[in-house]
Amino acid sequence: MILREGLIVLGAFALFASGIAAYLAVFHGEATVKDVLSTAVAALLGFYAGRHLERRLARG
Repeated sequence: MILREGLIVLGAFALFASGIAAYLAVFHGEATVKDVLSTAVAALLGFYAGRHLERRLARG
């Protein structure tokens, strides 16, 4: 179970980071590591908070 959660978090972080880097590169012409990582971490925190909230609401 812990391995599954870790893989979900790792996969989501990689997906968010690559998407953000592509967006910044295409529309802003540059993608700094700081911008990509900070935005990806914020998106990942929101993603994980949503997963947690969904599980709590499902339990009732």
